[in-house]
Formats: sequence, structure tokens, C-alpha cells
Amino acid sequence: MLGGAGSAAASPLPGPPPDAGLRDLLKQIDPKRMEATIQRLVSFGTRHTASSQDDPVRGIGAATNWVYSQMQDIAATSNGAMTVQKQTFVQPVSNRIPVPTTITNVIATIQGTASPQRYYVVTGHLDSRVTDVLDFTSDAPGADDDGSGVAVVLELARLFATAPRLPGTLVLATVAGEEQGLYGSAFMAAQMAAAGADVQGMFSNDIVGASQAWDGTKPDPHTVRLFVEGIPTTATSAQISLMQSVGGENDGASHQLARFVASAAPYDLTGMNVRIIWRRDRYLRGTDSLSFQQHGYPAARITEPRENFNHEHQNTQVVDGVQFGDLIDFVDFDYMARVAKVNAATLWSLASAPSTPKNVLIHTTPPGTLSGTNITTLTWKANPESNVVGYEVVLRETTAADWTSAIDIGNVTTVDLDIAKDNVQFGIRAVDSAGRRSPVAFPAVAN
Repeated sequence: MLGGAGSAAASPLPGPPPDAGLRDLLKQIDPKRMEATIQRLVSFGTRHTASSQDDPVRGIGAATNWVYSQMQDIAATSNGAMTVQKQTFVQPVSNRIPVPTTITNVIATIQGTASPQRYYVVTGHLDSRVTDVLDFTSDAPGADDDGSGVAVVLELARLFATAPRLPGTLVLATVAGEEQGLYGSAFMAAQMAAAGADVQGMFSNDIVGASQAWDGTKPDPHTVRLFVEGIPTTATSAQISLMQSVGGENDGASHQLARFVASAAPYDLTGMNVRIIWRRDRYLRGTDSLSFQQHGYPAARITEPRENFNHEHQNTQVVDGVQFGDLIDFVDFDYMARVAKVNAATLWSLASAPSTPKNVLIHTTPPGTLSGTNITTLTWKANPESNVVGYEVVLRETTAADWTSAIDIGNVTTVDLDIAKDNVQFGIRAVDSAGRRSPVAFPAVAN
């Protein structure tokens, strides 16, 4: 029995109450400011990846320069906490890149005070498109896809630039080349992986501006979808075989990240229900979170509750009285503000809490035994944070969506539990002196 529950109907473990600093941060989110951002982005006419790099008023180059200027202005308010860079590379010819093309990401970094080596990344993609993915001359306003995500990133940058600095490092980025093949985020993720960056959470805000489909369906202004992969993208055939043997299909790092979001950004704090969907992205589709998943980083896509395909990847035109095109008219800025609150609450909580424990192992045959045992032995590496005061084992029935019970085991790195590993799932999370808890780490099999 799990804390007296023992069933899939048991309630998830409660999240911590938000501190005063986070509540103050959320009060500063300004939908009017995000509206002004999208208006400016739309004014560039098109932000197609292959559009002009040097026209001062139209195209991806002008839009990139404007975002970079905005990030620099924001960094100037941070008292040196924020740095901003243009990350530029040339993408070779591909099926959606007809000639070698310069792609530029704009990346703002707020280095953590205690754990600068662990990163939490949030992105929106700057580029836009119309019906023909190779049409780089037609107007492509991209108000929702993905001006909304860029506006959320800039708003988060403004908030965190002047907020108290947090232990973990925040990376707030606009990426390009998404519509042509996730090229900007792929380069960014590869660079971070090559540098050995410990990215413990990444969120792609892609199409987060509309609370209703504008096609007669019921609006849902208080729900946002969070897509997370099940079996990790990087899982080997041997690891997949092991999952089939012992379970864990619903316990990859991205699923643990999603469970953390649900507890860190509840409705009573953000005005938003986070609908977790155990799928990498919408059906047979993808976005920039995939670029980070391909390096083994836990990542998720944040997106509105119901897309209207008349307003995505469409030329701006009226056909039989129906307006097509990704226009600002269809963006709900109060909804966007709530999306920004979900992001802000999640980033604040992740960067404030201890890091996710590493090298967590479950031992099937503990030392000194000759055969299997009903005793469950877990081991892990001690967290690097000086304020970690202990760890908790979390448990749930295999059919439960979230963790339902926790056992305080003190400041140790091994524990023996008289609970059969055959029947339940286990995880480990770190606890600091303020009672903040890390995301859960799911154990690998030791032997």
C-alpha cells in the first residue's frame, strides 16, 4: 500500500506553496507588452528563414536584429546578471534549404548563483512561413506561429532580468529555421551538448497565443497542453528491451519534468490547467524540443489547447468568406499571459530547487545475496548543492499517472526498503533546507 492509497486513484503528491518572490514575479506579467511584441514582429512582413538578411525593415534579418536589440536593452536592466549573444551558423542545402543559408539564434543567459552548471532552457522560434514552405517573399505574419512564443520568451527575459537571481542558470532564446527543419534549435542543442552543459529541463513555446480555434468550437482559455515523449528519443534497443521487461515507459526524464510542471504551476497560481499529453508532440509532428531530446535532455512542447489550421502555414487571404493566415487578430493576449505564468512558475521552481539526483540505481540482487529479494535497494550520487538536507523516495502504483507517496529517508545515498519492486514504481528526489524538492529521478537497473 502506498501511504494508505494503494491504487491508481490516489492523489498526486502536493507541490510546495509558492514563495513571495514568485508571486511578485507573476504579478508583473503584462499582456499589453506581449501584444506590442507581436505587433512589431508582424511588421517585418515575413520572417521566413530564406528571406532577406540585410533589409533594414523586412525579413528575418531585420527581425533578428530587433530581437537582439530588445534582449540587449533587457540585459542592461539586470545589473550584469544577463548576457546576450547571437549564435550564427550557415545551414547547408537540404530539401527545405535551397541554398546555403545563415541562421541566427538570439540567446540570453542568466547564470545561476549556486549551480551555474545546470541549465533550464526556454525557446520560441522566430521564423514564419506560408502555405509553400519555400515561399520566402509572401507576407508571413506568424503572429501565433510563433510570434506568441517569441513574445513569451521576451516577457520572461524582462521578468527574470530584474528578479532575484536563482541558484540554477536560465537560458531564454529565440531560435530560427524551425519551419525548415528545426535547424536553429538543433545547432543550439548540439553546441550545449558539446560543451557538456547539464540541461535539466527545456521548454519549446510554439503556438501559445490562441485560446480557441475560432471555428465554432468551445473556447478553452484556461488550458495549455504540455507534450512530453514517452520512450526517450535516445533510448538504445537494449534500453527499450529492458523497459519491456521491467517497465518505465512512462518514467523517462521528460515525463518527470512534466510531473514537476504540474506541481509547480497549478491553476490557483497561474490560472491555467496544464494538460499533460504523453506524446512527443502533436500527432506525427514536432518542434524544437525534439532537438534537445535528441541529446538526451528532458524537454517538452507547450502549446495552445486546440489549433486552427486556417491560421497556420497559410497565405493571408480570404477564400469563400473565410479568413486564412496567421494574423494578430486571432491572438488572445490574456491567454498568453497565463502561458507566461506557467513558464515563469516552472522556471523559478526548477532553478530554485535542488538539481535532479544523478546515477540513481535499483539493485535487483543486493551485495551478499545469492538470489532475488523482495527488499528494494536504491543508490544514487549525492547532490552537489550545499543546502541539500536529505532525500525522499517517491512511490506510485504502476498504473498511476503521478507520484502518490513519499518516504523521508534522510541525508543518505543508499536505502533498503521492505517493499517489493515487482509491484510499484520508485523514484528519488532531493530536498533542500527550505523544503524545496527537485524533479524526480527514475532509477536505472544496476544488476
